[in-house]
Amino acid sequence: MRKGLRLLMFMAVVLFSATSVMAQTILRGKIIEEGNESAVIGANVILDGTSQGTITNVNGSFSLKTDAKGQQSLVISFVGMETKTIAVDLKGQDLDLGAIKLGADALGLEEVQVFANVAIDRKTPVAVSTLKPQQIEEKLGTKEFPEILKSTPGVYATKQGGGYGDSRINLRGFSSANIAVMINGVPVNDMENGTVYWSNWAGLSDVTRSMQVQRGLGASKVAVPSVGGTINILTKTTDAEKGGNVYYGIGNDGREKIGVTLSTGKMDNGYAVTFSGSKTSGRGYVDATEFEGYSYFLNIAKQLNDRHMLSFTGFGAPQTHGQRRTYREIEDYQKYGGIKYNSDWGYLDGQKYNLNTNYYHKPQISLNHYWNINDRSNLSTSAYVSIGNGGGTGFLGTTKDTDAYRRADGLINFEQIRDENISLAEQGEGSETILRSSVNNHKWYGLLSVYDNKLTEHFTFMGGLDARYYLGEHYRKVDDLLGGNYFIDDSDVNNPERKTIPGDKVAYYNDGEVYWMGTFGQLEYSKDKLSAFVSGAVSNTTYYRIDYFQKEAGDQRSDSYDFLGYSAKGGLNYNLTDHHNVFANTGYISRAPFFRSVFPENTNAGNKGAENEKIISFELGYGYRASKLSANVNLYHTQWKDRSFTRNIDQDLTANLLGVNATHQGIEVDAYYQPTPKLKITGMLSVGDWRWDNDLIDVPIFDQNNEVKEYVNIFIKDLKVGNAAQTTAALGLDYELVKGLKIGADYNFFGNNFAEFDPTRRNDSEDRADAWKMEDFHLVDLNVRYTFNLGKTSATIYGNVDNLLDVEYVSDARDGADHTAQSAQVFYGLGRTWNMGMKLKF
Repeated sequence: MRKGLRLLMFMAVVLFSATSVMAQTILRGKIIEEGNESAVIGANVILDGTSQGTITNVNGSFSLKTDAKGQQSLVISFVGMETKTIAVDLKGQDLDLGAIKLGADALGLEEVQVFANVAIDRKTPVAVSTLKPQQIEEKLGTKEFPEILKSTPGVYATKQGGGYGDSRINLRGFSSANIAVMINGVPVNDMENGTVYWSNWAGLSDVTRSMQVQRGLGASKVAVPSVGGTINILTKTTDAEKGGNVYYGIGNDGREKIGVTLSTGKMDNGYAVTFSGSKTSGRGYVDATEFEGYSYFLNIAKQLNDRHMLSFTGFGAPQTHGQRRTYREIEDYQKYGGIKYNSDWGYLDGQKYNLNTNYYHKPQISLNHYWNINDRSNLSTSAYVSIGNGGGTGFLGTTKDTDAYRRADGLINFEQIRDENISLAEQGEGSETILRSSVNNHKWYGLLSVYDNKLTEHFTFMGGLDARYYLGEHYRKVDDLLGGNYFIDDSDVNNPERKTIPGDKVAYYNDGEVYWMGTFGQLEYSKDKLSAFVSGAVSNTTYYRIDYFQKEAGDQRSDSYDFLGYSAKGGLNYNLTDHHNVFANTGYISRAPFFRSVFPENTNAGNKGAENEKIISFELGYGYRASKLSANVNLYHTQWKDRSFTRNIDQDLTANLLGVNATHQGIEVDAYYQPTPKLKITGMLSVGDWRWDNDLIDVPIFDQNNEVKEYVNIFIKDLKVGNAAQTTAALGLDYELVKGLKIGADYNFFGNNFAEFDPTRRNDSEDRADAWKMEDFHLVDLNVRYTFNLGKTSATIYGNVDNLLDVEYVSDARDGADHTAQSAQVFYGLGRTWNMGMKLKF
């Protein structure tokens, strides 16, 4: 009897267990981004009201096992995207939800992406890396915009002198002048020299939604000739949900930051408004680099009807900061106290006095109109304006940045300079040396319009117009007479031997005027496993120079100099299987020379021999996507022909160095591995081979009458291109210790880094040595993030330590006469820095 009862109980337990197992449901699906169908990695998938959940893998896929039954709600969320709730009926059977699209939690973002032309994984045939909002929040710390990209293949980014906003970026060996940088699809490279001044955008990280780096020719349809690549920065638009956040943070060397964001959400009248503002200040890691910066952002969106939407955006980041602009020999750093040494300051009347102070404000305002013409076509138009005002200070007059005017501690002896000026003033004479400001104001107006038409099921055409006008105002003005009564300036032919006082223009006063008109078109094909595109762009650039000091009234405007530029690009991507894809792209660019190459002598006498630069590029790529691993391999080859170089031999002689060629080629590998839902591993290796291709023999030098006066030789064949590490590697780990608590570590290696040098100065046929090769260096960064509920609000605590091991390393160098460490002039990178902060969301 007892045996029978035991058997019955055993069978009941087995039956109950089997029933429980059978009642379990496995939910499967894939989360993709609405608009471009790219996988959303790391999205949270949770059964509402339970602790059962998971996150999406590298394909955006998820698998969630649950014993819940009946009608349930599945909640899907991701930072920067809408939260979606899906009703599911659980019956103990596997349930495949298919592709689930998550839209942005902001209005107008998809439309902005039309201008920015965001690349799509396994479709757009370019090498691409994308940073999402959560990555930016976790990794930024005390880094600046370019530095957050340092784990991207082909990227070398430094803080240069270490001042606030003074960072730079090179991509595949090309400087920012040869990288198209766009904010919401609008180009921001300087219209005269192509440079990007990151200090103008130092506060933009507060409102950045995502950053995408397209290496190589890129997929930008705008008529911008990018050589090294394209950096697309997408700011916030208008939050679709009502709410906001406040932030407070502190860091090394007195760094302090406070910020706030407020959003109305979409209101009943169709309007939505988002505002962000912040203030950042501190002493700076490098000596005498105090800074104070602000940022503001405003977006107002109005959904007029089903077919029309207007969006107004304004943002800016006014700032003032001390700089370290002078490269010094390594011996000087060792002599004067270490890597924080800055030779560009001293004391005056007991107070810090910085020789080089940068101040600038460059707001950008745009009005965008999005017109959904019909189910197949759209027209997006952006009218924008950017007005910049500011400059930087430095010495003017008799050169006194010498050892004779330095104290024993290596600082500038401003008291000695002032006392000499006071003595001259007592004799009725003017100051020998003063502090001046070099002012670079500009006005930039632009119109960008993009038409998109889905011609057939498989063909899409996109074309548009890119029109710009730029007026740059350049002059110096007296800032501080340093004890004197006036300063004699003899630069203005209309008013020679002037006695100038603070505020007066001195040294030079000229305008640079640029007219740009471009048009572009692209045809895309997509069917099944194959996607391809061909595109072309044509632009005309017109330069004028107006000189108010060297020319008399009525004869101050130069002749016009016109350059027709064009580009042709094409590429294709083929998805071999669900896991493997290959792509290739190629292109040719003929780019107008920069303003400085057209007017090399800082006069209105233009360089009639200036020619377009030519770029030829080819790239092959392979991608692998699986549930836990994604990887990419890229091979690139770029030839840069007829790079614009001019060299001033003396006041009357100029050499046009035509025919200087360089080759940039290499291999890039990056991977993402997610062995468990809590652990993410990233890796990258980039090996470049960037060299100058040829010597130049018997280059003629012309005088102002265009007559040959002498010849010059340039010997650079096979020399390594400098100013960026040709070998880089990275390894990153992110782990969720407990719910809400994440810790991350990033390792970076930089090697094969040659000092910057001027190729036009390599005139000795016996000197075939490469520029000084800087020592390799390794950096480790650490970050931690904890998110928790605080009453009815969500709170996040951030912490970052950059250069955890406090490594001393040279980040930037200029080559010396004998190409050694002893003769090179350098900047050291920053040592260990840290910051921590807290954000409350409501």
